Amino acid sequence: MVSLFVLARHAQSTLNLEERVNGDPKVHVELTEEGVEQARRLQLQLAQLPIGLCVHTRFERTRQTAAIVLEGREVPLREEPLLDDIDVGRLDGWSYADYRAWKRAHTRRDRFPGGESLDQAAARYAQAFASLALVSSEVVLVVCHEIPLRYALNSTAGSDSLEAPVHDVPNATPFLFQTAAIERSSRTIERMAEGR
Repeated sequence: MVSLFVLARHAQSTLNLEERVNGDPKVHVELTEEGVEQARRLQLQLAQLPIGLCVHTRFERTRQTAAIVLEGREVPLREEPLLDDIDVGRLDGWSYADYRAWKRAHTRRDRFPGGESLDQAAARYAQAFASLALVSSEVVLVVCHEIPLRYALNSTAGSDSLEAPVHDVPNATPFLFQTAAIERSSRTIERMAEGR
């Protein structure tokens, strides 16, 4: 069965507004007022789609976004830790600028202090997308984070980099993939994460 996957980054959170990173799902982060409005706009965009399953991460901002988008619908929810944001360890709460400076000074294989590496996270995302490709629902909504969505977009576009050409993914914006694209993304991300 060919499924339609609607992948969206969560709506704007308070940490997005503050330009700080968060890779720990135990840290409670709310949506902003603008984030709630973004989620409501996404709800309108997806209102006519027969969503049969919603996948979200362990982060509250993805659950809140999904709840707003699916308000009034009986849609099964599935939590998928493999799509969690990157575990940045002791960098949690750092500013975007400081986080990016750390990234520039290190390779994709270097682990964030007390966390995981970008390649380790990419391998997780590859595994998550492989699992998604097995879902038999007609339409699947996936509410996740910027980086797994960026990797999916770039890998299916045939890029030789997970970071380009798309780098900044807007909040609460739907991106559409069919099963074959999700499978291709999984294989490509896995290959790149292994340095092949």
